[in-house]
Amino acid sequence: MDVFAPWMKKWNLVQDGTPIATPGSSLLPVKMNNAMAMLKIARDEHEIRGGKVQQWWDGNGAARVFARNANALVMERAQGRQSLMHMALHGQDDNASRIACNTVAQLHAHARRIANRPQLAPLQLWFADLFAAARSNPALQQSANAAQRLLAKPKDITVLHGDIHHDNILDFSDRGWLAIDPKGLLGERGFDYANLILNPDLPTVTDPDRFSRQVQVVSHAAKLDRHRLLCWVLAFAGLSAVWFIQDADEAQAQQDLKVAHLAIQALSLSPN
Repeated sequence: MDVFAPWMKKWNLVQDGTPIATPGSSLLPVKMNNAMAMLKIARDEHEIRGGKVQQWWDGNGAARVFARNANALVMERAQGRQSLMHMALHGQDDNASRIACNTVAQLHAHARRIANRPQLAPLQLWFADLFAAARSNPALQQSANAAQRLLAKPKDITVLHGDIHHDNILDFSDRGWLAIDPKGLLGERGFDYANLILNPDLPTVTDPDRFSRQVQVVSHAAKLDRHRLLCWVLAFAGLSAVWFIQDADEAQAQQDLKVAHLAIQALSLSPN
């Protein structure tokens, strides 16, 4: 609780649950002026930058930030009972993807307003780990090649969430489905949709039929060219695999590489 104590006092917060730890932050359910909220303490630069972006979004497609200072923020807490992950695992995969695409579109629409935009990380830098590791595996090399082509001639550059997946878009009841935990990147909007197709937490992610279906659903819902979306999936699958290799998680890395192969196969059949 020591990490939360200064901020609890500063903002007159009341604890309303047990702490939650994530790789980049510590969270605590709280009440702020009787409003259900979440206190988040960021532990790395990506989370700190993401907090600034979340505040800048001002509740447009993202959870509203009530207070922010340095590496801490207080944001509204999701109270709805629905879950995109639960939907994806129980026969509503298409609907979950469409809901996520709609939320991402809201974020990107607000991002066209460049006034007071916070400092962002270029998407090119995000892929540095993939470029460094590309020669170690043929699939990684193809992923890196796809990333280089996309980054060389980007389209529809915008403020990106950077970590869109089924557990980062939550049910906020009357406020609808809103995003949390952005990373604050600048790049092509198509990148934000790729992880919906290769989310490593979905056990169905390597199923070829599911892959083909979700590429179709997401490309249609997001108004993205199917070929270009597949290129982003291939690029991000390689990057994700490299990150899992760095974390010594060989099983997850192999899963990402299987998704990369699905994308390579689909691209070989693509008219583009």
